[in-house]
Amino acid sequence: MQTVGVQVDNGPKNDKLRSTGFEYVFPAIRGIQAGREYFVTMCPLRLIPRLFLFGDEELVPELRAQRTLNRARVPEIARYMVDNPRSYVFSALTASVDANVTFDAFGGGGANDRVGTLTIPMSARFVINDGQHRRAAIQEALSEIPEFGDETIPIVMFLDVGLKRSQQMFADLNRYAIRPAKSIGVLYDHRDDMSSITRSVVFESDLFSDLTETESSNLAARSRRLFTLSALYSANRALLGGLEGEPVDVRVDLAKSYWETVARYMPEWSQVRQREVSAGEIRRDFIHSHGIVLHSLGKVGNSLITGRRDKRSWAKTLKNLSDIDWRRSNSATWEGRALSGGRVSKSAGNVLLTTSLIRQKLGLPLPVEEQRAEDAFNLGES
Repeated sequence: MQTVGVQVDNGPKNDKLRSTGFEYVFPAIRGIQAGREYFVTMCPLRLIPRLFLFGDEELVPELRAQRTLNRARVPEIARYMVDNPRSYVFSALTASVDANVTFDAFGGGGANDRVGTLTIPMSARFVINDGQHRRAAIQEALSEIPEFGDETIPIVMFLDVGLKRSQQMFADLNRYAIRPAKSIGVLYDHRDDMSSITRSVVFESDLFSDLTETESSNLAARSRRLFTLSALYSANRALLGGLEGEPVDVRVDLAKSYWETVARYMPEWSQVRQREVSAGEIRRDFIHSHGIVLHSLGKVGNSLITGRRDKRSWAKTLKNLSDIDWRRSNSATWEGRALSGGRVSKSAGNVLLTTSLIRQKLGLPLPVEEQRAEDAFNLGES
């Protein structure tokens, strides 16, 4: 089909999306899935807000083909683009088109029959089945960096056969979408300083590198690991809070020194590494390798290392960790703090009460928030 007319926008002349005033023409690849045609194309980012509009947010869920936009997520995604203009990565948008389209293959046989131009009437309605938050973030990022408009994003276009089909597509696209475990996110995240610090602390320690699960955030009963990378990440965030202005290598050294000192007074950790006892037994019988205690130790350590940079001064205080009875069976100490009904619990209140107990055992003063939690806890016991 021959097309004439003006460009849809005032962008570069090599933009591949044109309009006659009546239709859009996309360069596209045609595919077949479940016996249905679909098309893959590239679209300049500047056109995304114009093609994909939010028109049904006020409808009740049963009359929509997409969830309501969570606008709180959009600024974070847009900031990711703006902060990483040379390395951001977006996967394809998936959309349905409710119009009769025409695909003109380049021809010549073979693969050329799958490559051509896709013509879509301008009256067509495009509905995003997957990627509405990316679309909104692109619009927001463009307002800050208009140069993004010359870049492209892949779009997978399906031919819409009605609301029921679009709703089913949304359900199918999200049916097996599982958020990656936080541990593997920490392992692979090279933008976040705290992820880098945690990886250094773990991989540069014989003890932690041997006993830390780096892919899953949950430990199987038979796992030979004591810790998860995600738990150590949270512990390091607590430990190094307020020190964001320090160079990364300084924070790495502080964290390594602190956790090496803590480990010295946790003999069961070394016993697991020496294969004298299984990790499962220690996790079952003691609480000191669980995330709540690591987080609490991080909070305690923050007070120590920010007030006393000399390791010897705070290492002496940590000696008293060896006097704490970490056994889960010690319900008189841990029930209501690290334990709830005999099970380890990591609610915010549990973290506060576990931290306050460790501080008291180490002879440290309680911050106001922990003192308030401790007073309420003691009042409830009386």
